[in-house]
Amino acid sequence: MQPKIVVPNWIETETIARLQTVGDVVANTEREPVSPDDLRASCGDAAAVMAFMTECIDDDFLAACPDLKIVAGALKGFDNLDVAACTRRGVLVTYVPDLLTEPTAELALGLMIALARNMRAGDSYVRSGAFAGWRPRFYGGSIQGATVGVIGAGAVGRETMRLLSGFRGSRLYFDEERLDPTTEKALAAQYAPLDTVVSTSDFVVLALPLTPRTLHIVNADFLKRMKPGAYLVNPARGSLVDEAAVAAALTAGDLAGYAADTFEMEDWHRPDRPRQIHPDILASDRTVLSPHIGSAVTDVRRQIAASAADCIITTLKGGCPRNALNPEVLDR
Repeated sequence: MQPKIVVPNWIETETIARLQTVGDVVANTEREPVSPDDLRASCGDAAAVMAFMTECIDDDFLAACPDLKIVAGALKGFDNLDVAACTRRGVLVTYVPDLLTEPTAELALGLMIALARNMRAGDSYVRSGAFAGWRPRFYGGSIQGATVGVIGAGAVGRETMRLLSGFRGSRLYFDEERLDPTTEKALAAQYAPLDTVVSTSDFVVLALPLTPRTLHIVNADFLKRMKPGAYLVNPARGSLVDEAAVAAALTAGDLAGYAADTFEMEDWHRPDRPRQIHPDILASDRTVLSPHIGSAVTDVRRQIAASAADCIITTLKGGCPRNALNPEVLDR
């Protein structure tokens, strides 16, 4: 019998066909993910699973899947995958570190422009039928000449700063590991302490992974320290932001606007996560919200699934796949 491979979210048929060369593939053909219970049942005798952000791979899951050899993440942020638990049980974990960078940074700029230029409110106004031609309405801000602060100087943060080089203004960044002078010069970016970035930026862009240390890095205190009239943009991870605090800041007028592509309710591994987006965020006309489409470029998503599939194929053939987070399990 060939090893069993489980794919709990929709991927392209050509990638499924490639996986079928090394195993029996159980693939979800619908656009809704497999439920946690059904996934666990499917993976009970599986050798490989392709994981997306909708899957929570923890020790309890692994205990029910004793034959599992690899969890291949079709993702960059892997906070929903318990790598330590996988390592203890001898399960390899891989991820896709590079393919999501450019489209996510591109979307970050799109969110900034849409937010500052009141595009959501303007779009609704036009569609309402009330628009009768130009009027002095919907005045907003601009990236041109603005100070943009990027929190996190990983791949997405650096690419965001690179794209911002096409606009006049200043680029500040904060990261626990400062970039080298050559990179700073190439990005025309200046390092500053976190409090300086927060308090002096016209736009604050989050480009951090979700960890216990970054959970709710944006809270009520963070928002109070932001420059009056500033905008907050989150294309990274939902739980970086305390959405209740953002809702309160929007209602009070302390925050000029909030744009997000990710939301707290999506971080399924958090048992205390909100189950819905805060209603005041949804109701505000000073928000721009997109449905986690940072990497939703057709060719990019195809490459992401193909990269995860490559890791599965290599592993089931006895090799060491690239982008393994715990390659030491292969030495056992």
